[in-house]
Amino acid sequence: MAQFTRIQVVQEMKETGLVPLFYHPDIEVCKKVVKACYDGGARLFEFTARGDFAHEVFQELMKFSIKEMPQMILGVGSVTDAAAASFYMQMGANFIVTPVFREDIAIVCNRRKVLWSPGCGSLTEIAKAEEMGCEVVKLFPGDVYGPQFVKGVLAPQPWTSIMPTGGVSPTEESLKQWFDVDVICVGMGSKLISEKIIESQDFAKLTNETQNALSIIKSIRKQ
Repeated sequence: MAQFTRIQVVQEMKETGLVPLFYHPDIEVCKKVVKACYDGGARLFEFTARGDFAHEVFQELMKFSIKEMPQMILGVGSVTDAAAASFYMQMGANFIVTPVFREDIAIVCNRRKVLWSPGCGSLTEIAKAEEMGCEVVKLFPGDVYGPQFVKGVLAPQPWTSIMPTGGVSPTEESLKQWFDVDVICVGMGSKLISEKIIESQDFAKLTNETQNALSIIKSIRKQ
């Protein structure tokens, strides 16, 4: 069962503005990555369940998170159907992120009052998702659509909350272009948790990178 309500998840997205996302088949690597992000100030993390037996890794990661990082809101991404969403929610997933908009996932998540963030690529999809109770829309891949797409959507729908994922970098230039058009938060994968960091096991660097990204976001929002 989720440790955090969907309202708490949305509030944290608004507060911190960052959702790191990562997958690795080695549970020990995942633990170190999530802990490094947590130590850097991140309070949300998306485990992108893309590999075989990913559920086994997530199950252990969730137990570790509850014990060692009580404020971390751990969710699951790359969920493609209602059965998978239900399965991960049974293991405690606090939010569900999907690559596309699917009504079956919306139904099972709403039933448990767990936040779900569907990948949408048009105003029609976004509107339909919101009719189904979506609080935060995932814009993926973000670098394909770009900040101007967000600006265009929010003109007629200022109530829409958008989280771009893909192509977002932990630099002031990259983050500023997104937060200047009023995204609620950004999802960041390999640009933050790079292969170099994983290969070198330099998790102190990841903590610093996370802390720096959060600091930049906070600074931009004050402007």
